[in-house]
Amino acid sequence: MQMLDVMTVDKMELRGFSRTVAELEWLLLILVLFYFVVPGTTIYDEWGYILSMMVFAGFVISFRYSKLFTAETRWKLAIETWAMIIFITWIVYNTGGINSPLLNMYLLVIVTSALTLGKVTTLLEFILITAVYFYLGHAVYVENTFSLINFCELMILFAPFLLTGYLTSMLAADVQNGREILELMSETDEMTGLRNRRSFKKAITAELKKAIRYSRSFSIMMIDADNLKAINDQFGHGTGDKLIKSVAESIRESLRDSDILARFGGDEFIVMLPETDAGHAQEAGERIRKSVENTSFSVDGNRISSTVSIGIASYPQDSTAIEDLLGKADEALYQSKGLGKNVVSSYTEETVSTELPS
Repeated sequence: MQMLDVMTVDKMELRGFSRTVAELEWLLLILVLFYFVVPGTTIYDEWGYILSMMVFAGFVISFRYSKLFTAETRWKLAIETWAMIIFITWIVYNTGGINSPLLNMYLLVIVTSALTLGKVTTLLEFILITAVYFYLGHAVYVENTFSLINFCELMILFAPFLLTGYLTSMLAADVQNGREILELMSETDEMTGLRNRRSFKKAITAELKKAIRYSRSFSIMMIDADNLKAINDQFGHGTGDKLIKSVAESIRESLRDSDILARFGGDEFIVMLPETDAGHAQEAGERIRKSVENTSFSVDGNRISSTVSIGIASYPQDSTAIEDLLGKADEALYQSKGLGKNVVSSYTEETVSTELPS
């Protein structure tokens, strides 16, 4: 099954948020309509009330269901929350101002913003709602001397808004952190802590785009431990696992910070060398080969060591397509195996040029 990349997950998340916002907008309209048809409610301007519902419904339909705004983005969700604030403010103004029973509809905006837009935007919208409240109640507050009682009343009124926004944004942040942890786990090899195949494919795809854009070269290095099966057969899989970790560490210590190392499966590793041509990749391969060859560890008094065979292919000399480049690096690797192992081979179109260990 094909794995989802980060961009795909983000798009799916935005589509989910978008559907939720759409449902909240229609819920808001239903609540406002319900208040209109309930007998005995206070509405100062009925025609203005009806017109505002029609305008908001038109906004939702055009903004959400027309083909003008097909891409789901954070700014689109932000515009919708600001539109909800404007609509609610007009409704509250028409139904009693600061004494309106519909004042709590602002909570819908706070929750929506906290879930989708983050703490900063939620705080800005909370400040706007507070300013709107004081504007709607300016006649009351101008006449009354501000006192501790007034302050406590305001705190009681706005505490649910502030707490709801804070707790919801914290929950959204926790969900995001959990997603990032799961994403990291899904892209990390459990045994070695290196990138896995999925993560490497993402990295090489990004590197290919940069290489095309800036006319750069890069090289791929396939690395295979030469004696893992023999170690497993003689000393057990626990020792084999230690050997894989030892080889991984030797390779890592031989690379630059900008190089990308991943475990490709079993005893096979893969390295991407950004801005590196075939000649410099061959030199890097030799460093790795010698480092692994000179590394060993002890198990029950036995000295365990390994060598590696390495195959190299370079962009754009050998190929301009990722899968083809990986395939040619693999061909060069098998050429190294055929030459007796512990060898670094670079792919060429006609033949495989090989540097034997000195």
